[in-house]
Amino acid sequence: MSEVMIDAADGGRFSAYVAKPTVTSAGRLAGGLVVIQEIFGVNAVMRELCEWYASQGFLAVCPDLFWRQQPGVQLTDKTQEEWNQAFALMNGMDQDKAVEDLKAALSWVRGQEGCTGKAGSVGYCLGGRLAFMMATRSDADANVGYYGVGLEGLLGEADRIARPLLLHVAENDKFSSPDKRDALLAGVKGNRWVTAKVYPGMDHAFARPGGEHYDRDAADEANRLTVEFFRTHLG
Repeated sequence: MSEVMIDAADGGRFSAYVAKPTVTSAGRLAGGLVVIQEIFGVNAVMRELCEWYASQGFLAVCPDLFWRQQPGVQLTDKTQEEWNQAFALMNGMDQDKAVEDLKAALSWVRGQEGCTGKAGSVGYCLGGRLAFMMATRSDADANVGYYGVGLEGLLGEADRIARPLLLHVAENDKFSSPDKRDALLAGVKGNRWVTAKVYPGMDHAFARPGGEHYDRDAADEANRLTVEFFRTHLG
């Protein structure tokens, strides 16, 4: 585990947390993963996720996407004050530039010694939306989004998806609605690259350990599918 600095395409540099694979055998290359933060920044939850992906054999990097507003944000989901800060940062984010930063991180991880050259993205919450945008706007080899919000508003880009995309959808996401969920599912149904799995009864962030809506069974299932998906497409 370490922190690195990555050059942004439009100038400036941003930090990123890196976790190196721990289960690859000597001389074996690993697929790269850009792990995309929630609205709380590159906090303990995101760092632990990177370490978990590394334990599964991936080279994981989690870039600081709030650096243009406030570098080094590390909030939790435990207080209303932190939620307010998190929403303010999310609302102040230029998501187009965030995708460019993610593409820079993707290029960085592909160029690392020990990487196969194949790399994808996996995002949570805000990151789930950005992972969908990576599927439409980048050459990432595979992408996974956990309970991204507002994806139905991105369906105009869906015809650009030409590499595997896996979406974990919370049936009862409090930041969405049944109509929006159904619009998303209908909008990606005809795209052979997209798999959308709905988790019955689940609310937003069901896979965040320690979170209000964490569900171990649903989280374990989503994580198992994610690892299998990346092993298939980044191998």
